[in-house]
Amino acid sequence: MRPWLLWTFLAVVCWGVWAILARLLGESLTAGQQQALSTLGLLPVIAALAISGKLTSQGNRRRGAGYALAAGGLTCLGNIAYYDVLSRGARAATVVPLTALYPLVTVLLAVLVLGERLNRIQLAGVILSLGAIYLFNVQQDGGFFSAWLLVALIPIGLWGVAALLQKLATQQISGELATLWFLAAFFPVTAFLLLQQPLPISVPTQTWLLVILLGFAFALGNFALLVAFARDGKASVIAPLAGLYPLASLPIAILLLGERPGFREGAGILLALLAVIALALESPASAPQPT
Repeated sequence: MRPWLLWTFLAVVCWGVWAILARLLGESLTAGQQQALSTLGLLPVIAALAISGKLTSQGNRRRGAGYALAAGGLTCLGNIAYYDVLSRGARAATVVPLTALYPLVTVLLAVLVLGERLNRIQLAGVILSLGAIYLFNVQQDGGFFSAWLLVALIPIGLWGVAALLQKLATQQISGELATLWFLAAFFPVTAFLLLQQPLPISVPTQTWLLVILLGFAFALGNFALLVAFARDGKASVIAPLAGLYPLASLPIAILLLGERPGFREGAGILLALLAVIALALESPASAPQPT
């Protein structure tokens, strides 16, 4: 098995846990407070990377750091929108698969910016993803748009662009160094959020534990993703594979939270997962023709 694939699987597991932890926090904290406090969970990953001895560069170090910082900033903003969706009462079994469609943005950008190509199966994945968005969108009570859909589209766009920037960063610097710069972008955003939304007078111990674990799972997942990119994985392949994290979070949402998706939601979930799988299928390299 290729090394980048193992690292991608680690990202899937970490993000699957992260998605459920965000749901468990519920309305105990605002979206901004969740993002700010979860920064504490980044510190163990940052400390381990700082002493790893693998903070190297194979290209333009400044450019790589700039890409990683920009990716971190966009991801941070996307997280706030994601937490806000969950705090509105949207079900994790529905929100998580929908936001997992962010690789669609990454794949399209990879085609335009990096010159990567989509095969027929990946094109089918694009169509499946649009069908999933439609099923998540249509309501049975006569309305067309769900109350949280527009907010849910924000992290899809921001995370999709951020994934491309992460790949660009690892073309210049190591995955470990890119992760450090990526995570560093969260601290100025945290300071701003705390100025805008001071913490409650008392935060329960359970909430502290959940929010720190939230940040740790998120940081470890992004470290795994950046290392996968640095191990010569293509953005149009790794991003859709990483988008499979609902496969890790959905069973937890059903068993732990007791959520039961309806038929329409189940169909949307199925299309979303099929879309991610289809987007991840590369065409094999063509063998050289004999002369």
